[in-house]
Amino acid sequence: MRRVLLFACALFALPVVQAAELQPFSASYTADWKQLPMSGTAERSLKKNADGSWTMSFKASMMIASLTEESTLTLDKDTLLPQSYHFERGGLGKAKKADLDFDWSTKMVTGTDRGDPVKLPLNRGMVDKSTYQLALQHDVAAGKKSMSYQVVDGGDVDTYDFRVLGSEKVDTKAGQIDAIKVERVRDPTQSKRITVMWFAKDWDYLLVRLQQVETDGKEYNIMLLNGDVNGKTVKGS
Repeated sequence: MRRVLLFACALFALPVVQAAELQPFSASYTADWKQLPMSGTAERSLKKNADGSWTMSFKASMMIASLTEESTLTLDKDTLLPQSYHFERGGLGKAKKADLDFDWSTKMVTGTDRGDPVKLPLNRGMVDKSTYQLALQHDVAAGKKSMSYQVVDGGDVDTYDFRVLGSEKVDTKAGQIDAIKVERVRDPTQSKRITVMWFAKDWDYLLVRLQQVETDGKEYNIMLLNGDVNGKTVKGS
């Protein structure tokens, strides 16, 4: 269950057409686990700050756990530059807290993760566990069929790979939405987990559904409840 909550956090995506055209955004989701009598809710938002930077906020809650995540980022010639990242989880298994600072002047990532110090060389293109979502949305919108990102995860830099599977209609509480279906690519010899996402074509590629099947067969789905992009309410057909 802890993994489910973490992944839900990692993949509540944001609406982006082009990196230089970010728009304020908010969305609410419901989450259901097929093998467990549990459900949860989550909220995600993107807002522009007075200094021109952007802040992404995420909050999730369910019967036995809560999670918050916040990232600050800037744009430079269509490149997303994370500035800071905060993550905190409580109430489910071991609590976790992480704080990272991305210093582009010294090209270093510093901070703490689970109390352990983090110090990594920072290269252009590296992102945190929230900011990579913006790059994913941008690439899906641009028509790319496969994507790869270097993501700072704790004291390491991991590679996240994705591929586009095609178009599909998704029935949500906001109506039926035309979406692009995307799959997380994993080495089957390392992990048998399956993750599939659907991004709304007409709503700046907002995440409308996420499905994950764990190695033990447990399955959960995350579905859009309601949302708005730049003040416009998300509506399907």
